[in-house]
Amino acid sequence: MTETATKPVVDVYVDPLCPFAWITSRWALEVAQLRDVELTFKLMSLYLLNKDRDIPADYRARIELSRGIGRVAAAVQTDHGPEAFSAFYTAAGTRIHNQRDKDFDAVTVAALAEAGLPAALAEAAASEGYDVELAASHEAGMKPVGDDVGTPTIHVDGVAFFGPVLTRIPRGEEAAALFDASVTLARYPYFYEIKRSRTTSPEFD
Repeated sequence: MTETATKPVVDVYVDPLCPFAWITSRWALEVAQLRDVELTFKLMSLYLLNKDRDIPADYRARIELSRGIGRVAAAVQTDHGPEAFSAFYTAAGTRIHNQRDKDFDAVTVAALAEAGLPAALAEAAASEGYDVELAASHEAGMKPVGDDVGTPTIHVDGVAFFGPVLTRIPRGEEAAALFDASVTLARYPYFYEIKRSRTTSPEFD
């Protein structure tokens, strides 16, 4: 009797501001068209990740400005579930990264509308009402990976790792092959890290 291979469960943790998480998320969507995976986008927070870190002042200012849209994302995920969060994240990320719109308040309003979500959710940007849920989602994504990493963070069948960090979106079979390699590495219990210096900047085509 032949055993049926289990469908990989893939959770990609993202923050709307992060360009590397955006590229990874678009790669994951490409993979989902070619491989039988259970893909879910979940929320992490660059603000919480860097809260106690020594980072450049300009980067600190950017993540402070993005705190509101992160709170709205938490409200969407908490009240409307993962599919709604994915739709909101795609709508927001397209504006922030592809269209280079840094007016996060305007992006929030437009993304909620495009995702078919209540406009009133934008009020969460100035509220602490979803901070507990945001912190819980962030911790669920980041705690299994450890403190010395960043984003993107992916969980494959419950095994969490940082990366892969990409500056281009793999397409077609190249995307699938990269995913297959990532799953193989993730399933080996003693794999921890592969890294080299990054020499290119993110592009989102």
